[in-house]
Amino acid sequence: MAADKAKDPSPRDNIRPKDYVETFKVFFALCLISPCENAAKASYDCLNRHDYDRDKCLDFFQAYRDCKKTWMDQKKEDRRAAYARR
Repeated sequence: MAADKAKDPSPRDNIRPKDYVETFKVFFALCLISPCENAAKASYDCLNRHDYDRDKCLDFFQAYRDCKKTWMDQKKEDRRAAYARR
């Protein structure tokens, strides 16, 4: 019996929480990463090249909107699938 108690972790080992930043680093990265970042950058680059004349960059804006819509639709579908597995 004494040998079994020696193997058990002390409850005091869990008093201090894990480092918050390390624990949620992956979560924050996933929230801030956009798969449409290249499309957004291309839109801004177009605006810079054409002295912020929006009419000359409409195709870039549409490409960004299409990318964002596809991404949001995929996120919704992934969430529905995860909810259905419960």
